[in-house]
Amino acid sequence: MRTNIEIDDQLMAEALRSSGEPTKRAAVEAALRLLIQTKAQGGIRKLRGKIQWEGDLAELRRSRVRD
Repeated sequence: MRTNIEIDDQLMAEALRSSGEPTKRAAVEAALRLLIQTKAQGGIRKLRGKIQWEGDLAELRRSRVRD
């Protein structure tokens, strides 16, 4: 999808430096992916303490060592 937006030059320069992405497009796409991922994680965090787990943590740890 082609979109034209104005982005602050200093903000874009910092985004390119900190992301390591080679192009402005790649930096913007990486930022959008990160935003979506962060928002999804926030939804998951809201479930903390609201779901009852009925597993055996010690058994789970033992089975991972065997694999």
